[in-house]
Amino acid sequence: MADKKIRVTLIKSLIGTKQDHRATVRGLGLRRLNHTVELEDTPAVRGMVRKVAYMVKCEG
Repeated sequence: MADKKIRVTLIKSLIGTKQDHRATVRGLGLRRLNHTVELEDTPAVRGMVRKVAYMVKCEG
């Protein structure tokens, strides 16, 4: 499972969102709209993605 990757893209603006959701998006490494990062597929990352699922698109 350590070699699995997921691609996460920020598709919704952070304006008007909760402070902890903004922190979660930053923790995922996303900086601006339509920015995509490739992350390890771990339970911690999946939990972060699930928390802000309405703002991100996940592939892989």
